[in-house]
Amino acid sequence: MSSSFAPRPDAPSASPSFRVPGHGRAWACFVLIGAALLAAALWAAGGIGREQAYAEVAAAARNAAALKVALLTAELDKQRSLPFVLAQDSEVRAALATGDPARYGALNLKFEALSRDTGAAVIYLLDPRGVSMAASNWNQPTSFVGSDYAFRPYFQGAAHAGQAEYFALGNVSNHPGLYLSRQLEQDGRTLGVVVVKVEFDGVEAGWRRFPDPVFVTDEHGVVLLSSRDDWRFQVYGTLSAAQRDALRTSLQFGDAPLASLPVQAAPDRPGQVVASLPGQAVQEFVHVQEPVPGTPWQFHLLGATREAMARAAASARVAAALLVLCALFVAGIWLHRRHRAHDLVLAQAAARQELESRVAARTGELRAANDQLRAEMEDRRRAEAELHKLQEELVQANKLAFLGQITAGVAHEINQPVAAIRSYADNSAAYLDRGNVERARGNMASIAALTQRIGVITDELRTFSRKSSGASSGPVPVAAVVDGALTLVGAQMRRHGIALERAGIGDGLAVRAERVRLEQVLVNLLQNAIEALEQTPGPRIWIRAVRDADQVAIEVGDNGPGLPDSVMAALYTPFVTTKPRGLGLGLVISRDIVADFGGTLSVQTGPGRGACFTIRLPEAVS
Repeated sequence: MSSSFAPRPDAPSASPSFRVPGHGRAWACFVLIGAALLAAALWAAGGIGREQAYAEVAAAARNAAALKVALLTAELDKQRSLPFVLAQDSEVRAALATGDPARYGALNLKFEALSRDTGAAVIYLLDPRGVSMAASNWNQPTSFVGSDYAFRPYFQGAAHAGQAEYFALGNVSNHPGLYLSRQLEQDGRTLGVVVVKVEFDGVEAGWRRFPDPVFVTDEHGVVLLSSRDDWRFQVYGTLSAAQRDALRTSLQFGDAPLASLPVQAAPDRPGQVVASLPGQAVQEFVHVQEPVPGTPWQFHLLGATREAMARAAASARVAAALLVLCALFVAGIWLHRRHRAHDLVLAQAAARQELESRVAARTGELRAANDQLRAEMEDRRRAEAELHKLQEELVQANKLAFLGQITAGVAHEINQPVAAIRSYADNSAAYLDRGNVERARGNMASIAALTQRIGVITDELRTFSRKSSGASSGPVPVAAVVDGALTLVGAQMRRHGIALERAGIGDGLAVRAERVRLEQVLVNLLQNAIEALEQTPGPRIWIRAVRDADQVAIEVGDNGPGLPDSVMAALYTPFVTTKPRGLGLGLVISRDIVADFGGTLSVQTGPGRGACFTIRLPEAVS
């Protein structure tokens, strides 16, 4: 018995020199697998980084384009109100009716002051023959007074249709601008035409402060406005020979050669273009195109992607390399320790006799099984933790996406108050020049109220994004809400010749709601009706209110083409709209606002039968 255990004291001394074959192959496989993982991670990280950078550049370009379009639209809306106001001015009408030179001289001074205060390039008045009788530049070498503009399309359009808009190169100033004209008539005869020329030097100067190229094209693709002067009057796309000859004959753009813009669509990625800028190599850009509301123009923004994608790819590769190297380092330590432990176990087992070797072998098998079980448990725990993390990220991503959809509607919701504020501010300046302090103070009060309204709308956007309930509400007169909504959209209705019918809107009828948010819903419905009636002869909108048990039903209807079944099936889905320039958020926001008040929003429609939206709210009993 004792002889069988004699070798035991020598076993430890034999372990340092004992080596199990195959470790070199294991380390070689480890190095090869690690190199393959590192290469794959670098390749994948580069692609992911570039895609993320492209998506970020595209999102930033879309946001910048939406903001610039909103500012350009606001500038256009501000200037469009000036010809309308001047067409109603008694001094202008009296000068045309009498032909008194003294009155025209007074108008010269008035137009000069208005041009300086409103930022309009030139304001001038044409008689029925198209001859300029008064102008804001009457005392300048380029004075329009006495010039014949009967051949200009903006005069002809205003004389036939009542108003016109025409972008062209000035034949005297040789400077491009948008001509806004309005007819003055009395007893069915034309007294004259008032014209306001708007130049966009300030807008283009603002664009030039940013590195991304920006330009605006007309319906033919001709560049009208641009952050790059050398791109003006070039053509984005192609023009037929007949179109090119017609534009040159009209002298709308002078003797511009109408060359092709150095911007072409990229073949490998939709929404991407390649452009050549002076002094630079050909670059790739994200191309964002947005329509300019109220015009046939298209706004274009080019967002540079090369540097952003290169930086993102490099950063992603560095992060991936560090992650893989750390993982390989940990795996190498684990493999090394495993090899050492394995060598020690085998060395001890070889030094012992058969019985002890069998016990050691069995113990090693149990240890290996235990290690495997622990590893499997650890892997499971890590997998569960990763799954939980991914679920939380998915919930957050969905929340951010939803908030992005709601935020996109801000421009849709506050466009009218902003335009009204600009109009009130311009009118206030004119009233102060005339010394009419009371009218100016009234305009300032209106501006303060509209500013407060914009703040309430943005507060409502935050509330709506949180899906909060229990919003405070109180008795709101229906007549006051309808009057407030019509104040914002009445000018558009009159401009489109839309007849308005009101019924059942008495002073004693009130609902439980918030006035500003309910007025916001009515503005959305009225705006949708106005746009739906653009091609409808004899356009008509009606607003009715009636008591129904303990509720009040407010109807907003029109005699337009109605809504097709395909749109009705997804009417309250975000970004579903029948309007080419719409965002598809108005009805979604309106429905949820009404629901917060404890009411409902429904619609009755059919092809060719118009659309009638019904708001049902609890009646407020005083």
